Amino acid sequence: MEYNIVHNEAESRFETQIEGLTSLVDYKKRENLFLVTHTEVPPQLEGRGIAAALTKTLLDYIRENGFKVRPVCPYTKAYIQRHPEYNDIVAGHEG
Repeated sequence: MEYNIVHNEAESRFETQIEGLTSLVDYKKRENLFLVTHTEVPPQLEGRGIAAALTKTLLDYIRENGFKVRPVCPYTKAYIQRHPEYNDIVAGHEG
């Protein structure tokens, strides 16, 4: 499913509104590094692939803009493990 994901730079997050509820991935940007700190999907929206869509959008943005990612968030770490095509943008990854 396609979601209308917005990069809310003022709040340092990627987010989407579904059924009046906000799902998001928070980050902290330090120079060319994105520290991904938190992924949140309201319980009533879980199981729809929203977190995966948000994370993919974030990682694609990081790659397209020549940045690196350091996943602190457990969901983001697990997503990258399941999608090794993103290993090249992980900060400090030897691969």
